[in-house]
Amino acid sequence: MRKIGVGLVGWGTVGCGVVQTLRDNAGLIESRLGTAIELRKVADLDLDRPRPVSVPREILTTNADDILDDPEIQIVIELMGGLNAARTIITRALEKGKYVVTANKALLAHAGNELFELALRQGRSIGFEASVAGGIPLIKSLREGLAGNRINKIFGILNGTANFILTRMTEEKLSFSAALKEAQELGYAEADPTLDIEGIDTAHKLAIASAICFGTSVQFDKVHIEGISKIDPVDIQFAEEFGYQLKLLAIARQTNGGLEMRVHPTLIPRTHVLASVKGAYNAVHIEGNAVGDIMLYGMGAGMMPTGSAVVSDLIDIARDILSNTPSRVPPLAFQPGRLQDIPIKSISDVFTSYYFRFSAVDRPGVLSKISGILGKHRISIEAVIQKGRHRQDSVPLVMITHEALERDVRNALDEIDKLDVLLAPTPLIRIEDNC
Repeated sequence: MRKIGVGLVGWGTVGCGVVQTLRDNAGLIESRLGTAIELRKVADLDLDRPRPVSVPREILTTNADDILDDPEIQIVIELMGGLNAARTIITRALEKGKYVVTANKALLAHAGNELFELALRQGRSIGFEASVAGGIPLIKSLREGLAGNRINKIFGILNGTANFILTRMTEEKLSFSAALKEAQELGYAEADPTLDIEGIDTAHKLAIASAICFGTSVQFDKVHIEGISKIDPVDIQFAEEFGYQLKLLAIARQTNGGLEMRVHPTLIPRTHVLASVKGAYNAVHIEGNAVGDIMLYGMGAGMMPTGSAVVSDLIDIARDILSNTPSRVPPLAFQPGRLQDIPIKSISDVFTSYYFRFSAVDRPGVLSKISGILGKHRISIEAVIQKGRHRQDSVPLVMITHEALERDVRNALDEIDKLDVLLAPTPLIRIEDNC
């Protein structure tokens, strides 16, 4: 019986999940595929550190060339992470006529266009289901399940670490630093959590998913990115009084003025299904012109969920190998010659609603001064909350607006924050009422 030979570069957490899934479900995979997937070699620089899953010593190596040069290995799994070394491994694998599976969203966000082009020239393919939303089959859903739809918008929670932190800040009224520390202690956050908490990881994933949705190249450099490190728990509490929940959202939508791609803290109605997504879970809401609204939900990271996504790519590619139909589904869903150069909107040109919290001195006329400036910049107030003193020297004046142009909002806040009745810069959080 013919076997599909596989080599794994990077024997870390996700690599262990791949090994475990291939081992636990070997019979099931063979029944569905009609042949076996054989893990022939595993490469990692450190073979001796403890791991939850073991492999036979004879298939271990510290040299990735042992995988790249093995003619019996048809698919190379890249799980080493990082940019330069991983790019070299994938490039060499493709040039040697091998297929590739990767979970490396950062690499695909930065160099995916070039790697996809190389794969097509070589008559090979790159599987990258695990690069976006972990165990949730988002890429396959967009490329195949929704292939008959024009996607109007996609938005959701694509980083479990950030969602865990915001959940703890909401439910336990923790500070950002306390919630981050808890996330690190529980293994949800890295020692250096920058990619997660500053929205960069989410933006990597949004850039990849948006390219598939809208038929354009991967354009990570055009994504507007803001993180959650400056969120104050008091804003979460005030938002709840207005009926909103705070999430770090990835948002992409087609508009008459171009494509919006943005990642930032966002207030959504408490009644929206995404508001109930808690802890380290991910969820993605998609609107298609034929299917309507759908949502995918599940674990966005972790050894077994992400390992499951890698194995799904292995099976898909193995089917293509067995039927001799390489690159049956284009990497970005559209035929290469049909990708469009869609203009990307600047955040300054986005229309949405806003939440402001002004730290004002406690004296008459403050609200009228602020509302006068907002009105001058074409910003209409929807609701206001004015409390007693929040800090010894200031009174919080909290408001939400109707939809306004971001450029007007920024100009208004620049003017307002120069008033002598304001004691601190004004926090701004965007609102998506119609998400």
